[in-house]
Amino acid sequence: MRKTALITGATSGIGRAIAHEFAKHDINLILCGRRQERLDTIKKAFGRTTDVYTLNFDVRDKSATFEALASLPEEFSKIDILINNAGNAHGLDPIQDGNPDDWDAMMDINVKGLLYVSKAIIPQMTERQSGHIINIGSSAGKEVYPKGNVYCASKHAVLAITEGMRIDLNPFGIKVSAINPGLVETEFSQVRFKGDNSVADKVYEGYKALQPEDVAEIIYFAVSRPAHVNIADLLVFPTAQASSTIVKK
Repeated sequence: MRKTALITGATSGIGRAIAHEFAKHDINLILCGRRQERLDTIKKAFGRTTDVYTLNFDVRDKSATFEALASLPEEFSKIDILINNAGNAHGLDPIQDGNPDDWDAMMDINVKGLLYVSKAIIPQMTERQSGHIINIGSSAGKEVYPKGNVYCASKHAVLAITEGMRIDLNPFGIKVSAINPGLVETEFSQVRFKGDNSVADKVYEGYKALQPEDVAEIIYFAVSRPAHVNIADLLVFPTAQASSTIVKK
């Protein structure tokens, strides 16, 4: 019987790559995102190989999140794998110059959004005493770098929540994993620099960054381990990267 995975932030980058990888392995998909037209395009592309259902909502909106996840049809209601992938970075400012609206966006999506989605899904996993939750963290959750302040704080929080989940859900046999990428070539930097592509593109110049597909393959490896194996916490860099601040270009 096919498993069903729910992926947040599925319209681009790592989320879309995970959907593609899972579709290749006959995993049914619930794809969540804020851009319905992209969800429709992805459903059309991957619907040829697996069953796909889309949900259009913003994880920052608690009511909309709970309503959307409660609306799943019967055939998609049993979620075996939850991928908390939705996340963002806004701005790269020293703390004294930071924009509180940017802070809110990062904490609301990266931390509170992850909690809202998890809260909606975990009860069915504890009832069945099975399931796998993968939270997409970041190397920024392991190491604070200059001007990373609040973004790094949000990703440190993701790791703390992941560890707390693993402890609290242990009696139910639920796997909980954190996958923490370093530099990945996605729309991430375009969002961080508010659409300034000239700055965003420089982040990936002069070396080979991780590609979303690289991370997706690692995530499939994690979810396809035997029942007694849990990849609890994984940090992955491109070869050119040694830390948050050291990149060979």
